[in-house]
Amino acid sequence: MSDRPEYAAAVDQGTTGTRFMVFDRSGRVVASCYEEHAQIYPQPGWVEHDPREIWARTRRVIAGALDQGGLGMEQIAAIGITNQRETTVVWDPRSGEPLYNAVVWQDTRTRELCRQLVADGWEETVRARTGLPVATYFSGPKLKWLLDHVPGLREKGERGEALFGNVDTWLIWNLTGGPDGGAHVTDVTNASRTMLMNLAALDWEPELLEALTIPRQMLPRIRPSSDPAFYGQARAMGASTPICGDLGDQQAALFGQAGYEPGEAKNTYGTGCFMLLNTGGEIVPSQSGLLTTVAYGLPAGTTYALEGSIAITGAAVQWLRDNLGLIENAAETEAIARSVDDAGGIYFVPAFSGLFAPYWDMDARGVIVGLTRYVGRAHLVRATLEAICYQTRDVLEAMRADSGIELTALKVDGGATVNDLLMQLQADVLGVPVVRPTVNETTALGAAYAAGLAAGLWSDLGELRANWGVDRVFEPQWDDARRQAVYAGWQRAVERSRGWVE
Repeated sequence: MSDRPEYAAAVDQGTTGTRFMVFDRSGRVVASCYEEHAQIYPQPGWVEHDPREIWARTRRVIAGALDQGGLGMEQIAAIGITNQRETTVVWDPRSGEPLYNAVVWQDTRTRELCRQLVADGWEETVRARTGLPVATYFSGPKLKWLLDHVPGLREKGERGEALFGNVDTWLIWNLTGGPDGGAHVTDVTNASRTMLMNLAALDWEPELLEALTIPRQMLPRIRPSSDPAFYGQARAMGASTPICGDLGDQQAALFGQAGYEPGEAKNTYGTGCFMLLNTGGEIVPSQSGLLTTVAYGLPAGTTYALEGSIAITGAAVQWLRDNLGLIENAAETEAIARSVDDAGGIYFVPAFSGLFAPYWDMDARGVIVGLTRYVGRAHLVRATLEAICYQTRDVLEAMRADSGIELTALKVDGGATVNDLLMQLQADVLGVPVVRPTVNETTALGAAYAAGLAAGLWSDLGELRANWGVDRVFEPQWDDARRQAVYAGWQRAVERSRGWVE
């Protein structure tokens, strides 16, 4: 066993589970370990996770991957963190104990709070300063809800006895020592998802902290996504390995897809779907329902992006499995959907948490329209896959309107990209080729790249781009008339889902 650090690794903490992956210098996967964690639904519209369970799973998958690969931590040059964004954690810095469950990005309990912010005239200011709409999606309203509803939390926050962070901050703090000097930091991409950070200044916006009555001392320091100064050492795992990469999961996927030039775009298929378009050093305000966000921050400067966030895609497949019992696992959806030629005239709009981009309708709810006695299990499964593709087209149309850029191809990644039928349907619905890379777990790869770049394992972005390779290109097969007809039906279905909650 070599004692020279030759690998980069990443903790990929997602909505449904945690993965630790180790990559070599060519970007090839050397070892990987994954574990799910529990989804907690205390009330309709509420979604929570146990931060203790997430931290325990993180330790287990790190140990599991190292064991699988026959590796020692001393062979890891650097560790990156990537995470489910907007999911909000508060904890006691002295004991390390969470002060409430993590409030997940899908959670809609802050709907009334957000409505009040809009009624009070904050929508324009929030968009101008943060690039985001006022929505239940983001961490800031979630943190205010916790401060207002968890007994004693506000007082603790004001006394410096409670810390806040997205999941990246929670994990970095624990990995670097926790109560024993853990680093309370986040990066610019995660901070840009709180509805609290000024996009231009890359710092917390005092006016918004005041509007939401959030004590600044609860907030982490904001650092670059790839930081040669390091956030800290991973002391919790028995070795002094630097943690020096941190990106929200969708930005990490763009980084792993080598989307380093303005105009390059990717779509990640996970619990939700997230399309990012690199806009370079320019902050591009959206007029079409997209988010303006940070793509990544390097010591040399910050790159921005337009993002279309779709709340429910892979989660709809989980719903078929867990709530309806129509499938046993996600892998069988391809064969089931292939058993029929189309969705039998139905559309499924999975607005379980409202509609995100480009609609931003907190009051929308899921609908299945067009049902007849002809429709069976296979049609509903196929309609679920088609819904992923239609929602992606909604976002692509908004990106075209905002940027004026016509995409010539779409890079894709995430677990669902192994479904060849889904990828073919996506190409057909969009009318552009869909490009699947050789490594589809580009979220973890991007975080590992950010860390390895900071630690000197790779020299520059050009070296990372050289690692990117194509597995398969899916070419569109539908004619334009069919493409437009089915998309028009989707738009009619979306209208029927909107404004359901009164």
